[in-house]
Amino acid sequence: MITREIRLAAPVTGEPGPGHFTVAETEVDGEVDGEVDGEVTVRTDYVGLAATYLELMRADCRIPVPAWQPGDRVGAAVVGTVVRSGSPDLAVGDLVQSMTGWSEYSAGPAAQYVKLDRGLFPDPSYHLGQGVTAYYGMADVAAVGEGDVVFVSGAAGGVGSLAGQIARCRGAARVIGSAGSPAKAAYLVDELGYDAAFDYHDGPVADRLRELAPEGITVFFDVVGGEQYDAAVRAARPGARFALCGSLSHQLGGDADRFPEPDRAAAGARGIELLPFSCHHTPEQVAAWREHFARWLAEGRFVFPQTVVEGGIEQVPGAFLSLLKGSYRGNVAVRLA
Repeated sequence: MITREIRLAAPVTGEPGPGHFTVAETEVDGEVDGEVDGEVTVRTDYVGLAATYLELMRADCRIPVPAWQPGDRVGAAVVGTVVRSGSPDLAVGDLVQSMTGWSEYSAGPAAQYVKLDRGLFPDPSYHLGQGVTAYYGMADVAAVGEGDVVFVSGAAGGVGSLAGQIARCRGAARVIGSAGSPAKAAYLVDELGYDAAFDYHDGPVADRLRELAPEGITVFFDVVGGEQYDAAVRAARPGARFALCGSLSHQLGGDADRFPEPDRAAAGARGIELLPFSCHHTPEQVAAWREHFARWLAEGRFVFPQTVVEGGIEQVPGAFLSLLKGSYRGNVAVRLA
């Protein structure tokens, strides 16, 4: 079987563009002639997109995960349907998730595919949301709970749009979000249930936090860094918990220092607990998120913010670049035609 896939054409230095990707045809193994060989072939139905993939494309990748090299298929999270099976563990028609990446079809040992429950969520694309990161950071790292005043930076993105809702479901007294436009700020309040939100371009962030949280914040969930981190430090109550998830203000700009060290001295002077974390999506983390996500959806307490882009595999790089430019709200997936 011939499939098309997206490969990294050149490592990213500076701003990424279409020239960093190429479409290639390749042979998919996994033909099964009635024998149980443990291999399956899977049709990709949805491709998940996340800004964090950009770091894995850089020539000087700075996270402890093997970077993609020129000629490699971009290996991101996908959801698909088994179309051939030589394994007793997966049947034709089963819904599965894997990290097999930007390709129309994939094949390999059944163990590299995780079987999913088609009836758990309204659509298979829900499995590709960034909720595991948001839940782990908000519930386990920041331990948000009753009475907390929470500030989420980058709140209209894939992680932030879920993190704020998780805080509300866990009893936070007030949830404030920042976003990159007035429309996105309104979306946070009108559709996602944030108590207040603001466009971070609209004056100093510290002034907005002083206005919206006059008594200070107790939890900060940060995916942006930079000015928003500095403003949160000034707005924090003594003993506030900062769950540091990312620094998009630096990462997306191609800065020489994409992962700046947060100002620990200023935080320490205010008794702030800095809690940087990474989420490796352990089975326990995935199970905890899915349990709560499914229940909150069923109870009508949660909205899954998502943009689904329709198209062929060749549309995936463009959708990824649009995500990096802030063109979408919430989680982003491409449904392959």
